[in-house]
Amino acid sequence: MAPIVSEVDVARPPDEVFRYVTDPSRFGEWQEGIVDAHIEGDGPQAVGSLCVMTRRIGGSDRTSTSRITELSPPRTWTIKGIDGPIRANVTVTVDPRQDGTQAHVTLELDFQGHGLGKLIVPVVIREASKEVPESCQKLKSRLETS
Repeated sequence: MAPIVSEVDVARPPDEVFRYVTDPSRFGEWQEGIVDAHIEGDGPQAVGSLCVMTRRIGGSDRTSTSRITELSPPRTWTIKGIDGPIRANVTVTVDPRQDGTQAHVTLELDFQGHGLGKLIVPVVIREASKEVPESCQKLKSRLETS
């Protein structure tokens, strides 16, 4: 299936937008269902770092782990799911606009099912197709009003 892609323009500088959108501790502020998210360890994010996220799905909390596979501030951040029956691969791209005073954010999500997860992927994609554009609008609102 094709990845889910959503885009939004944010009236904030790209470096500020990139720091916010790639900070797992802020995910719950603009993404539905995030209970907790963090980078494992004490150091700064780097390629190979693990991002651990807990989401509330259907009334229960589910934790998944992703590995950062690309980190090119202030432009690109990619994580790949490494556990669980459904694994998300997410790429965030931030492009400068208006001489660097604004940013264009693109979120791209692709899901793979493993084991029984293969049966659930179509449902996850359908739900994510609704949630991702809403998250982009929350991101925009959050950054432009802070």
